[in-house]
Amino acid sequence: MNAPSLPPTALSNDLLSQMREILGERLSTAPAVREQHGRDESYHLPAPPDAVAFARSTEEVAALVKLCAAHDVPVIPFGTGTSLEGHIAAVKGGLCIDVSQMDAILEVRPEDMDVTVQAGVTRKRLNDFLRDTGLFFPIDPGADASIGGMAATRASGTNAVRYGTMRENVLGLTVVLADGRIIRTARRARKSAAGYDLTRLFVGSEGTLGIITEVTLKLHGIPEAITAATCPFPSLEDAVNTVIATIQAGIPVARIELLDEVTVGAVNRYSKLDYPEQPTLFFEFHGTAQGVEEQAVMAQSIAEDFGGTAFSWASKAEDRSRMWQARHDALYASLALRPGSKGMSTDVCVPISRLAQCILETREDLKDVPVPAAIVGHVGDGNFHVALMVDPENKAEIEAVKAFSHRLTQRAIAMDGTCTGEHGIGLGKMEYLREELGEAVDVMRAVKAALDPKGILNPGKVIEG
Repeated sequence: MNAPSLPPTALSNDLLSQMREILGERLSTAPAVREQHGRDESYHLPAPPDAVAFARSTEEVAALVKLCAAHDVPVIPFGTGTSLEGHIAAVKGGLCIDVSQMDAILEVRPEDMDVTVQAGVTRKRLNDFLRDTGLFFPIDPGADASIGGMAATRASGTNAVRYGTMRENVLGLTVVLADGRIIRTARRARKSAAGYDLTRLFVGSEGTLGIITEVTLKLHGIPEAITAATCPFPSLEDAVNTVIATIQAGIPVARIELLDEVTVGAVNRYSKLDYPEQPTLFFEFHGTAQGVEEQAVMAQSIAEDFGGTAFSWASKAEDRSRMWQARHDALYASLALRPGSKGMSTDVCVPISRLAQCILETREDLKDVPVPAAIVGHVGDGNFHVALMVDPENKAEIEAVKAFSHRLTQRAIAMDGTCTGEHGIGLGKMEYLREELGEAVDVMRAVKAALDPKGILNPGKVIEG
């Protein structure tokens, strides 16, 4: 969609004038800006908002939401636009509130190992800021996402097997509700039994219950020693069984990532590496020097039992950085296999004991899919993705890929898994929510109606209707 073809904003001149009284020139109705804020990194069709507001404070967000509530105008929060299920598409028009200029690190408390930031702070900037404190924030979804967006989608990523997801690492939130009220969901205590757990309610709500403007996060000490390794395997089954055995043995591995041979080949070409083009595990171990060595020896022994004999170690920071950057670039590397394609990335998660069965059945299913596909995964917690490179203009391909995704999702749910381990529901997974959770969806709908009775917060996402 080209920006000049966008229809003019549907917002009234009077409402736009009131918004400009709050923001001045930080309110835009320019077609290019609107188009940019209506698309994420998914294959879903873009849907631009009618206007984009660049807020700089919680109070500005609250004032804008009050105006929108009074005029029944939808509100869509925007962080960095890296979501993968159409979360930021303005399917009913309205106002996009971009929090990227809310980028202040408000307070670091090293003695308590926590930090409070505005929602637009990105994870890389936060860790750069923290470096001299000896602390770091471990959640790493790959993209340099905003902390607010990561909280809204309950993000996780490569470190989740050791450090957990955003759910475990958010202590409290400042949230603007649908009527413009500002609430703080919790204090900074590491545990509390005070009332309903509103923090967990808003973490993962995808902007449908409130707009997150500030986040208080747990921090962790930078490990004394870190070492990483790659190890190829004779088959995908051998690699997955190594993961299962490693987790079941209780080895506190920090990261354990799977790349199938298609992904490894793509990564080699894209990142100019020379890994053997076989199913490969990427490991990382954190702790004391002695502890890391013990963990690595145990993991290597398990891998050898399944045919993984060519461990390649990376102890230097620059080598580890190159290795993990290649892993994070796996989607872009896969897309380069088919120039001009758009990535559709699935996102199921199953109990660890069912992981091998789910991945192997999925690999067999892919034989009938008419587009290139690659499997990668945060397999230490049972989460894996299939990246499919589709021509967005080819309806037959889109339908074939959707049918595959449907089968994969049903397979995961049948194994008592989930339709999304970390990407969220957004537009793309709504049809599976009831299949996975049954009548619990009615409870979600009741919560949505109570907190957003006019349905103005990111409409058309998570809950249908």
